[in-house]
Amino acid sequence: MERRVWHSHYPPGVPAEIDPDRYPSLAALCLSSCQRHADRIAFTNQGTDLRFGALDAQSRDFAAWLTGAAGLARGDRVAIMLPNLLQTPIAMLGALRAGMTVVNVNPLY
Repeated sequence: MERRVWHSHYPPGVPAEIDPDRYPSLAALCLSSCQRHADRIAFTNQGTDLRFGALDAQSRDFAAWLTGAAGLARGDRVAIMLPNLLQTPIAMLGALRAGMTVVNVNPLY
């Protein structure tokens, strides 16, 4: 592995190289993190914390809603037009775990 100048700024334990084939999708990577770090804080916004376990549960519920009540199917596109709120990663991971394509839309449009 070639050493890059920015590697000296990585915190201890952060690898300089990753295995891009370790996870089959972005959803799989996120869900693995949710399971491994369920009790840890994933996001904080306006004094409220969202833990990985809650992200897992709430994104699962949103995925079920998308495929049930909303009537969407695997492969459909879901536009997410939210500012940086705790609901944003829930909606994104929910759509990904339902097999949908996330289309991020700037909420200022």
